[in-house]
Amino acid sequence: MGFHITVVGLGYVGLANALLLSQHNTVSALETNPDRVNLINKSMSPIQDHEIEQFLAQREHCIFATTDPFLALEHADFIVVATPTDYDPDTQYFNTTSVENVIAQALEINPLATIIIKSTVPVGFTEKMKSKHRTDNIIFSPEFLREGKALYDNLYPSRIILGALSEQANTFASLLKQGAHKQDVKVLLTHSTEAEAIKLFSNTYLAMRVAFFNELDTYCEAKDLNTKEIIDGVSLDVRIGDHYNNPSFGYGGYCLPKDTKQLLANFEGVPNDMISAIVSANETRKQHIVNTIMAKTPRKVGVYRLIMKTGSDNFRESAILDVIAHLHHAGAEIVVYEPNLHAPLSDNFSLNNSLSSFKAECDLIITNRVVDELDDVTDKLYTRDLFHKD
Repeated sequence: MGFHITVVGLGYVGLANALLLSQHNTVSALETNPDRVNLINKSMSPIQDHEIEQFLAQREHCIFATTDPFLALEHADFIVVATPTDYDPDTQYFNTTSVENVIAQALEINPLATIIIKSTVPVGFTEKMKSKHRTDNIIFSPEFLREGKALYDNLYPSRIILGALSEQANTFASLLKQGAHKQDVKVLLTHSTEAEAIKLFSNTYLAMRVAFFNELDTYCEAKDLNTKEIIDGVSLDVRIGDHYNNPSFGYGGYCLPKDTKQLLANFEGVPNDMISAIVSANETRKQHIVNTIMAKTPRKVGVYRLIMKTGSDNFRESAILDVIAHLHHAGAEIVVYEPNLHAPLSDNFSLNNSLSSFKAECDLIITNRVVDELDDVTDKLYTRDLFHKD
């Protein structure tokens, strides 16, 4: 059936791509975590994502997962790399070690396969890998997925971009398009370095939009203005639009914080004001949130959930973690309600996963997004969620 495709890494990006491609191809997955491998082979999702859970439940053995590199890579036509590349603040660059290791291993086991990098990498990384390994069979393809909606965003993509002007790139683009449920998906084949820049500039633009509406909200809080009325009026301009405009405690999640910092690092030696401002604006916003909370002189601050948004089980790089750290430094006593957490991440807070007890012991409860189960403590709530959407 179709091509033999191996996806390396079963996080949001890897699993979403594996399932999308499995509709018309034979797909294997290489994953170092045996628990994830076992869940996938039982058609169970290791991550919280409605479409992924539904897809796996309805299709038995749609992909085969393994921890064995030879078994996964040996016969693949395409090898999709979707391993994590966390931002390293010391080097001011993504840690691409996992991607580099997969590329080296893949070329050793199967030098004829085309490698598709889905992990986010610094601008210029793919050309560096092609030069190092003396091959043109390495292609970067940026991913534009939301946590909790990863498979949905692959089935209904905004665009498909391949960083190569080659037959292999065109073929892989057609496979992604073939798996999509959306009609008339726009496809762009470009050079690898430009494709890497597209990824970073796209996410930095989104971060800029979040930072803009958050700063608007900060102004309104300081001047005692109605934020919602102003955002409603601003958003009536079709050039601005009524989307991605809900104030928050700051942009967070796996992509926006690290991608903005990586882009800023790539700007070294290049004049800029906006990119650096986007990064610093997020820190300013979080400090404003902390100052506002501390001005209320709470006895005990409750934090409802560490996740950034509904439908996600991930709180990696969540803005609330920085807010908690600043609150702790300011002397606040903090209790967190987070059912996905079984022990505190640090000494900055204690954990109470009994919702009723959590509500009772805290005199101020902060939440990035309002949910129905907080309806009975609205008098205790502090949130900047105005539109009840992500």
